[in-house]
Amino acid sequence: MNSDLSRRSVMTRMAQSCLGVGMLPSMEHLFSSQAFAAGEGAAAAKQEATARNVIFLYMTGGQSHLDTWDPKPDSKEVMGATKAIQTSADGVQISEYLPRMAKQMHHACVINSMATNTAAHEQANYFMHTSFGLRSTIKHPGMGAWLSFFQGGGNPALPAYVYVGNDSRHPGAGFFAKKHGPLMVNNPEAGLQNVRPQKGVTDERFALRRELAGALDAEFQGKWDTRGVKAYADMYDDAVRLMRSEDLVAFDLTKEPEALRQAYGRDAFGQGCLLARRLVEHGVRFVEVSLGSWDTHVANFINTPRLCDTLDIALSTLVTDLERRGMLDGTMIVVSSEFGRTPKINQNQGRDHFPVFSSVIIGGGIKGGMKFGATDKDGAAIAADKVAPPDLNATIGYALGLPLDQVIYSSSKRPFTVADKGQPLTQLFA
Repeated sequence: MNSDLSRRSVMTRMAQSCLGVGMLPSMEHLFSSQAFAAGEGAAAAKQEATARNVIFLYMTGGQSHLDTWDPKPDSKEVMGATKAIQTSADGVQISEYLPRMAKQMHHACVINSMATNTAAHEQANYFMHTSFGLRSTIKHPGMGAWLSFFQGGGNPALPAYVYVGNDSRHPGAGFFAKKHGPLMVNNPEAGLQNVRPQKGVTDERFALRRELAGALDAEFQGKWDTRGVKAYADMYDDAVRLMRSEDLVAFDLTKEPEALRQAYGRDAFGQGCLLARRLVEHGVRFVEVSLGSWDTHVANFINTPRLCDTLDIALSTLVTDLERRGMLDGTMIVVSSEFGRTPKINQNQGRDHFPVFSSVIIGGGIKGGMKFGATDKDGAAIAADKVAPPDLNATIGYALGLPLDQVIYSSSKRPFTVADKGQPLTQLFA
């Protein structure tokens, strides 16, 4: 009995870890779950995909656009200690704190005209991830969940969607079935925990225990035939499939050369970016990696250079690594935050919350070496081509070939589309 309980404990933890993992579900099963399409064979706008995968690098806390992607060299009062430098893209300047990325900007498109409708962390974070306002009555899916719902994963043994970081506010699957949410990886260097049977447990014994567990659970599952119970049972099966897959090695960073691991940076974000590359290489379609502490109300000119160095090392190496492997054209890298920071420097040498900011897109069919949109001379207002978070998400969805106008109904029969009213920036594509 103790042995079985131990086995159950391992499997329960694994299933909980994998809660939200989708494994190439059929469309019939998709539309019979918690959300379904509007009308049988409903028409939807579908474009040809330019990207197979997305690596979304999220700068949690509100990254200063002025000290990163949108410096204002003619305004010393706004810039403080930060200086602008030239890049490999004609007419594109970025902060001196990103010297490695300055050499990669011919691959990148900088969107300098991002604007959000709130400068509160939780609300803006949610809006950036989902394109919808935060509500107490419903939870909306993140972009990785939309991808999983419409297209499934690229590897039947691995999740379609992985989040690397430690953000409890992530929207996950939203109103979709839990399997469409991300597999959460807190520590990229630790890999996945509890993925091997206990010592001495053979395949035959493991199969016998699973059979016994199924028999014990059958009555409960029959009595409580609900989405939640079914989702848990499905995750249990997905966890076992993942445990037995040879592609589990995708989570093992020790398989990478030490020199490359050093090149990415031996911090959680750098190793997370390396893990992201390994995962998309093995068929994971959407990977998000977070880098926190951008909330620089105090000592902005001390903290931002340090954060930029971490970002600069990892991002520039990721771009080079993907290009060298022939994966950059098929992988879209997106760098964004929930909002920017004030042009005015406060009394603590910091910058406060501000609804104007910048995002960067690299690869995945995007034209490199360009800027899109602009702010005024102080970075305080949008001067041209305003882009809202739903527009950025629609652009990601467009690159992935998602049907942007396909109406999906939640379990409460409310209609939703991938990026709400967002419009893709089609002019950014080559």
